[in-house]
Amino acid sequence: MKERIAVIGAGESGVGAAILAKSRGFDVFVSDQGKIADKYKKLLNDNELIWEENQHSENEILQAVEIIKSPGIPRTASVISKALKQGIPVIGEIEFASKYSKAKIIGITGTNGKTTTTLLCYHILKNAGLDVGLGGNVGKSFALQVAEKDRDYFVLELSSFQLDDIESFRAHIAILLNITPDHLDRYDYDLSKYVDSKFRIAKNQTAEDAFIYWAEDEIIKQGMIKHKITAKKMPFGIQEPATPRDGAFTKGNNLTITINNEELTMSIQDLALQGKHNLFNSMAAGVAARTLELRKEIVRESLEHFEHVEHRLEFVAKVHGITFINDSKATNINSTWYALESQNHPIIWIAGGVDKGNDYTELYPLIGKVKALICLGTKNDKLIKAFEGKVESISEVQSAQDAVRIAYDLGYDGDVVLLSPACASFDLFDNYEDRGHQFKSAVRGL
Repeated sequence: MKERIAVIGAGESGVGAAILAKSRGFDVFVSDQGKIADKYKKLLNDNELIWEENQHSENEILQAVEIIKSPGIPRTASVISKALKQGIPVIGEIEFASKYSKAKIIGITGTNGKTTTTLLCYHILKNAGLDVGLGGNVGKSFALQVAEKDRDYFVLELSSFQLDDIESFRAHIAILLNITPDHLDRYDYDLSKYVDSKFRIAKNQTAEDAFIYWAEDEIIKQGMIKHKITAKKMPFGIQEPATPRDGAFTKGNNLTITINNEELTMSIQDLALQGKHNLFNSMAAGVAARTLELRKEIVRESLEHFEHVEHRLEFVAKVHGITFINDSKATNINSTWYALESQNHPIIWIAGGVDKGNDYTELYPLIGKVKALICLGTKNDKLIKAFEGKVESISEVQSAQDAVRIAYDLGYDGDVVLLSPACASFDLFDNYEDRGHQFKSAVRGL
């Protein structure tokens, strides 16, 4: 009789895990408390998997020898709690897929910049002609790709929720970009628990591996005192260290990446991605690539010719001299801080959505750039209260189309309309992508 694996949550990661589990000879049962999207139902049916939606049949689930849960489901969920009490192991899709992959893994986490850095690493490895897959929190699920075809390398974007569910997963190259308060509702509003979660990316690393991190991040500095890092430490940042070491730093207007006493130097102006935050993303990706001993010319060319990520400071259009920028992926204060900091023209700022415990005072030093605030959400009281008297004009809307129309009416030649919400999207939109797409559609309709 086949051993059963239960998969809880039938989104990208859950369906991928189910397909991989079936391909490895398990009896698989897929259960989702909500409605399963049609595209995933088709995948489940095409692979002849047993599934249910809008419920959890505990008698079926609790027969499993192992449960794979989607990252958005907390371990405190009723069916998960019961499984853990019965001693049934509960893991995530990343952990499960890693058991069946022989690939060298580059894992990338951080509060901000994960997607950009992940895509940048993938771009460099692809340009170098390596057999590489892209997964985790971006693209197709890691598990589905392993089921279809294992790779020599995988570049994985890893959220704190995904890292919470790993046990033996090993990142051969781990990148920790930054840590700022985010998702604290999931971590009992305790920053230290969120920090512990991020540092799980270094769990299971050996002395042969690399740990790449932002040297000037105070929270990371403190975390490194608490968490023992076995891998070779490779910092990046603005300040060059007193003693030469592997990593990346700036020298004047140049970026220098040093690995094994070999330097790669290039002008910061030549980077495809501009802005301080993107400089750090480029540094981290460059260090990872050089750690793999990829040729300097490949790394330099890749960093110079990389296309921007959708929904992250994405230029949409210029209409009668007004520039529209889609930064819908900015779902926390720190991301929005970078977005506001990167603009040099008067800003009409579109913000709001599901607040995750934001402290808007962190944005006050930049609020002088903002001539108008448009609150796009169902509950805007906190946002309005934070900026009343600090921004000349504040409006409330409940659709991307209305937000764009008001922004256009308020704008003048040279102004920037910036969608950078600092909040999650689930009050009015399916996700941040849907919010970004509706914003772009409204701009193109002007």
